[in-house]
Amino acid sequence: MKAEKVIPTLRIFDYNKAVEFYVDWLGFKINWEHHFEENTPVYMEVEKDGIVFHLSEHHGDGTPGSHVFIWCDGVKDYHTELINKKYKYNRPGIEETFYGALAFVVNDPFNNKISFNEKLPEHKEQ
Repeated sequence: MKAEKVIPTLRIFDYNKAVEFYVDWLGFKINWEHHFEENTPVYMEVEKDGIVFHLSEHHGDGTPGSHVFIWCDGVKDYHTELINKKYKYNRPGIEETFYGALAFVVNDPFNNKISFNEKLPEHKEQ
């Protein structure tokens, strides 16, 4: 078996707060949205730099309080970009971790956590 792509589904409770967090602050774009009919919960896909999430207002789609761990490059620059936006609800710190990474964690308005991690140069070969 070879996985093509893994896409976490994160539970959300408010469309506008999700857009404010994922699109306006984190810089994701909305690829598509789906409603079964007018005035029903949204199921949507957002993407940034190869990171894809499904966000769902549907009961039973994902568990609030999930944690997504992402290996990526450019963590320091991305962290600086986010801090400079002065988002009212999130000002994450950045740290060198015990597992040899530069990392920061953001918490969405629905208690989901996203951890952005970049291997430090001395650990990249491991």
